[in-house]
Amino acid sequence: MYYDLSAEAKSTNNTESNSLSIGPLYIAPEQIGIGIMVELFSLVPSIFIVQFFRRIRPRRQISPLRQALEKIRPLPHTNSKDKTTIKNKKKQFTFPSWCLFIAYTFSFIIIAVSIFFIIVKGIIFGDLKTQQWLTSVLTGFFSSIILTQPIKILGLAVFFTLFCRNPNDDKEVKEYIDETNFELDGDEDYLHSNNFSLISHTSKRITRLNENEVAFLREQRLKEIQMWSIIREFIIYAIFLILLCIISFSNRTQNSFYQTDHLQKYFLNTRQTDCDYTQILTIDDYWNWLNNSFVENLRAQEWYNDDQPINLNGYINDKTNRMIGWATMRQLRSKSQLCSDKRIISTCIDDYNLFNEEKDSFQPGWILNQTLIEEEDYSSSILKAFQYQSSKELDTYVYVGDYGTYSGDGYVYEFRGRLSDIKSNLSKLHQLQWIDANTRAVIIQLTLYNPNVALFTSVTFLLEFLSASGVYPSARFEPLNFYVFTSLTQLICTIIYICFVIYFLIIEIKLLIKLKLKYFYEFWSLVQIGIISCSITSIIIYIWRFKEYNRLSSLFLETNGYVYVNLQMIAYVDDVLTSLLGFCCFFGTIKFIKFIRFNKSLVIFVQTLKYVTKELISFSFMFSIVFMAFLSLFYLLFTSSIQSCSSLLSTAQMLFEITLMSFDATDFTGADPFLGPFCFSIFIIIVVFICLSMFISILNDGFHHAEQNSIEDQQILSYMLKKFLNWTHLRRPNVEEIYEIQDSRMRSHYVDPIENFPNIIDQFLEAIDRIYVDQKKELLKLKRAGV
Repeated sequence: MYYDLSAEAKSTNNTESNSLSIGPLYIAPEQIGIGIMVELFSLVPSIFIVQFFRRIRPRRQISPLRQALEKIRPLPHTNSKDKTTIKNKKKQFTFPSWCLFIAYTFSFIIIAVSIFFIIVKGIIFGDLKTQQWLTSVLTGFFSSIILTQPIKILGLAVFFTLFCRNPNDDKEVKEYIDETNFELDGDEDYLHSNNFSLISHTSKRITRLNENEVAFLREQRLKEIQMWSIIREFIIYAIFLILLCIISFSNRTQNSFYQTDHLQKYFLNTRQTDCDYTQILTIDDYWNWLNNSFVENLRAQEWYNDDQPINLNGYINDKTNRMIGWATMRQLRSKSQLCSDKRIISTCIDDYNLFNEEKDSFQPGWILNQTLIEEEDYSSSILKAFQYQSSKELDTYVYVGDYGTYSGDGYVYEFRGRLSDIKSNLSKLHQLQWIDANTRAVIIQLTLYNPNVALFTSVTFLLEFLSASGVYPSARFEPLNFYVFTSLTQLICTIIYICFVIYFLIIEIKLLIKLKLKYFYEFWSLVQIGIISCSITSIIIYIWRFKEYNRLSSLFLETNGYVYVNLQMIAYVDDVLTSLLGFCCFFGTIKFIKFIRFNKSLVIFVQTLKYVTKELISFSFMFSIVFMAFLSLFYLLFTSSIQSCSSLLSTAQMLFEITLMSFDATDFTGADPFLGPFCFSIFIIIVVFICLSMFISILNDGFHHAEQNSIEDQQILSYMLKKFLNWTHLRRPNVEEIYEIQDSRMRSHYVDPIENFPNIIDQFLEAIDRIYVDQKKELLKLKRAGV
């Protein structure tokens, strides 16, 4: 309020002053003066709150026995002058103890009102004025620390010392301490006092703890230190894991599945049998799907009531997703080569690879000669579709399919222009046999953006042509979330997570320097290395993705979305980021096993793995040899008759499924009536019956060994549980537990009689000697007396 009035007064006086701007701070002499004045204005309410807190009486809890003794105990003898002094002593005005809640309520109300006015005034003020106001607030804060508070403390101290206080008379102390009635210690006594007290002071004897008591208390203290160490480590790591889960799961949204599912049904068109992408078997089927399904869905058509799609320029026909730029169709071709056996056919075409890729440019119809064709016969899109272009020109990357790996080069047709022009160009390409016998892959790529859920989607359709004949379609829909920080909470969690990673990195570096090579022998050290390395790599990818998002946003803003954007590389990097975050969560969750290491079952499990490590390594070598032998056998025998044996990887997968007793033996019988069942039976006998039995026997022996030699270290766990139950009052100790505690204390006082036997004998001999000497003295006295 004062700042606003000061600004108005300044505007009316039309005074100008020099100012300095540093970032968001706008420093001027007026701001500094306003900050100091506002701090002086807040001096009165702050003093009021402080005095209110100081005058609240504490809650004094006096036992009933003590109160009764004080009532029946006679007061000390005092003269009339002392009585008058006590009577006339002015008692300080104080508040009852329950006023503490009122004081805290006042404090929170003042804070809430201040925050409210800060928000309201921040909205009313402009940008520059808010910066100046911020400077005044900060100036007031620092002036309060440096200037106002020290002056206030010094001034109050001087004032109360000179005018309001008697140094020999402390009123607050006399409120609670009766200076005429002190209780003396056991070794003290009054010099002049006739007071009578019901409480007799006996001398107190100081007893020291014996060795057993010290050992018992030391054990309890060590347990307490270990307990708090475990709790502190658990809390820190739990916070770290929660932050990791927040960051990881915020990278994936549930809308990703719905987006992918919708686009798969929309483009693949599996409900329409004549235009089903997944059922394409020939080149004609592919052209039919392009003309009657894919192209129709690339542009927003009329609504169901024949209304025009207003404000949907650039959207596809689902009227939800907007296309970024345009779709492209890229073809990769193989060169024609001479066949190995020229007597049958002279020309052959191998499968695609980087060495036999066709890189020449052609005229329409794949004519290699330099005969010029009139430009009016074909559009520029048709002519460009027969020109070879590199990956740098196309902004494309290597693509991995089901049957091969394809480069980013090729011959490209762009789905640009009106819908009628695109259909006409596709018909012309079909007539010119743009897809022919030399074609080995056709890749369609487009990028979509759904503004409703803020998701980008990279869509890729791949049609692979194998030299052994056959057309194999596949499609990939990869949703991408470019928004790195969707909320302030996620940003704060990311910053705290980075601090945790740096903290863990420093700890692991210290351990590595201390343990050296032994550091890598610890399992939990390897887990921590996995967490830190995956986290650091994820942070780097986060930064790169944020920069890429800014680049695409500026590019989209400049071109209004009419620019080709290929998200293939970003999709690859996003897959890597997802994998890294997944491994981070995996390692982070696995490390939680470390905090339940006092569980008996877990200890036995870990000890079992330690005991059988060497045996398992030896068994794995033997099992690998046997498995590789059967892998070669099944692949060579059934590669042409059973689909699951068509490749080494699929054959290995099938054998693992048989090992887990998940199989269908009819395929082997159909492949070969004798070899199929025979090989299958041998595999079951050797691998399932013999090898797995050996594996189970190794684990069983290790388990028995670990169970016999297990070290029960569950005392700390039971100690923590008892502490927690006592702290929360969820359970009171029963009679048995009370007796157990008493027994433990008694055992701490227990001394073995055999250990003290020599001392007791010495004491006994000393006593006999003393008695003997005393008797001798008495006899001498009697003789001298003549008795």
